[in-house]
Amino acid sequence: MPECALNRDKCVPCEGGVPPLDARQAAEYLKETPDWSQGDGRISRKFAFPDFAKALAFVDRVGAVAEDEGHHPDVRFGWGYAEITLTTHAIGGLSRNDFIVAAKIDALG
Repeated sequence: MPECALNRDKCVPCEGGVPPLDARQAAEYLKETPDWSQGDGRISRKFAFPDFAKALAFVDRVGAVAEDEGHHPDVRFGWGYAEITLTTHAIGGLSRNDFIVAAKIDALG
């Protein structure tokens, strides 16, 4: 997968006071993260793995990205899968940070 511009950016702390991305803005960012689904003010993606250990190792790498960016996803995982959901809680919807982290997670794979 070719590297997208979002991959080179850094999350900016968000403490609220700004509106979430509108549908048009989010659709533009989804072009750079096409494997993610958008809905209800969040984006998500499910990843498949051959076993539990590989899913756990992936989740650990996702955690490292989240800590480095200061922007943390919701993570569900189990045998053979990991599901990542991103939203910006401080604004009740999507921000550019969500797409930056999504792009960096895509680069892990």
